[in-house]
Amino acid sequence: MSPRAACRLEALGFTQVLDYVAGKQDWLANELPSEGKRADSPRIGDLARRDVPACSLNESVGRVKERVVGTGWDMAVAVSEEGIILGLLRNEQLAALPDRTVEQVMQAGPSTWRPNLAADRMVRHAQRYQLHHLMVSTSDGALVGVLRRSDIDRLAGGIDRLSAEKTSGSEDEDPSGDGSSDES
Repeated sequence: MSPRAACRLEALGFTQVLDYVAGKQDWLANELPSEGKRADSPRIGDLARRDVPACSLNESVGRVKERVVGTGWDMAVAVSEEGIILGLLRNEQLAALPDRTVEQVMQAGPSTWRPNLAADRMVRHAQRYQLHHLMVSTSDGALVGVLRRSDIDRLAGGIDRLSAEKTSGSEDEDPSGDGSSDES
């Protein structure tokens, strides 16, 4: 909220007014509550799997691979002690010599997406660019979770069905959306 708006609310008698300097996008990217037309629309942060294996830079690849095997994941995310994303290990990196460290083999600086992004748009983006996954982080870079390719494809099927239902309409719906009808 702007300082001007905060001042106005205080003038109206509100006593607990805060000026969130970072702004609305940061608020949403940190998965804080929201209101409005799209507040109930699915966001990638809502759908991201939070059970992705995480590791530290100084761990051995062999130790990380042992943890990843059997989890259903084909990756691990390298994070700092604070949970900030530093890198990514996919099958190629997990196949490295077991005594190498995560830092030596990881893909540094992987692309990340904010949790407040609309799920339907991000799924279409991931399909269009054939992304293997969508890694989700806060605006500070902290790991939220990952949408895997299988999740993306499953969600795309649901989005396609919903889009088809919306475009075909139903007998009870007013396709114009304005309450008028040509039928008499």
